[in-house]
Amino acid sequence: MGLSYIEGTVTGPTGKQTTLNFLVDSGATYTLLPLDAWRGIELAPKRSVRFTLADGTAIERNVSECYIQLPQGDGHTPVILGEAEDEGLLGAVTLEILGLVLNPFTRKLHPMRMMLA
Repeated sequence: MGLSYIEGTVTGPTGKQTTLNFLVDSGATYTLLPLDAWRGIELAPKRSVRFTLADGTAIERNVSECYIQLPQGDGHTPVILGEAEDEGLLGAVTLEILGLVLNPFTRKLHPMRMMLA
């Protein structure tokens, strides 16, 4: 098993930007911005959400939204507002919004194949 990282730029409501190295975590629901990053782009909490970690621990974190740019695409996405020890994660909701999937064999992001009914 390998880890996949991707560089992305996030933009807040005032136009301030920062570039982050995200761990691509298709098992995580939302993208997470580290504390310094979301404060730097001037995000504010919109609501609080309860999450369950892989070990079963329940945590509550504030959520907001921002604009994200990756080499493969860009768009608006919900984000968890990280705390002091949190690292940047790119989650499944952001991947889906941008129409991307993680290939587990090459550990690279690819466009999602759309199926028509």
